[in-house]
Amino acid sequence: MSSLFSFFRPKDKKFQSLFEKDIKNLVNISQSLMFALNEKDEDARQVHFKEIQRLEKSADEITHVIVLELCKNFITPFDREDIYTLVTTIAHIADYIYTTSLNIELYKVTIFGEELVQLANLLADMCKDLEIAILELRRLKNTKIITDICIKINKGESQADHLCNTAIARLFKNETDAIELIKQKEILQSLEMATDMCDDAANVLESILIKNA
Repeated sequence: MSSLFSFFRPKDKKFQSLFEKDIKNLVNISQSLMFALNEKDEDARQVHFKEIQRLEKSADEITHVIVLELCKNFITPFDREDIYTLVTTIAHIADYIYTTSLNIELYKVTIFGEELVQLANLLADMCKDLEIAILELRRLKNTKIITDICIKINKGESQADHLCNTAIARLFKNETDAIELIKQKEILQSLEMATDMCDDAANVLESILIKNA
């Protein structure tokens, strides 16, 4: 019966390639932030921040193209609402990454706590996992890969919550400069929100699986 439904499922000639372009762009943004926070040289770090800005603009352009395609095409490979939610959620992840990098620059933060670096590393892993899952949407033959990745991302989001809460607790305990505390707290929370959005994207992927089972 599943094979029968697959036969009648509309062939995707546009959306999947756009999904893959979008998620690849997101992986690059997340890795640029990871490289920036692991970089000791300030000039080299600035190169990564500029790359984040460029990639975030690309993310907006890709999102715009996909939304236009949704408006123009009556037949879509998946539920229209799921497509819209997926691409806008990916856009939100890119926005939070850009906000994090921008705040680091504006606030002139040059020393990064251990948890912040771990959060950036974790986020890059989560975005890479999303890419693997979205690549599987092309055929939907091995749905277990997508299911396992969604579970992994959910666990990653819980880990990110713990890292963020631990870092903020440490700030309130040790940081005596109130302004510095506010800066660090805002940066941590914007990065943690990016991991929340990864979990939201995974939820959309699960919805697609259920509707196309």
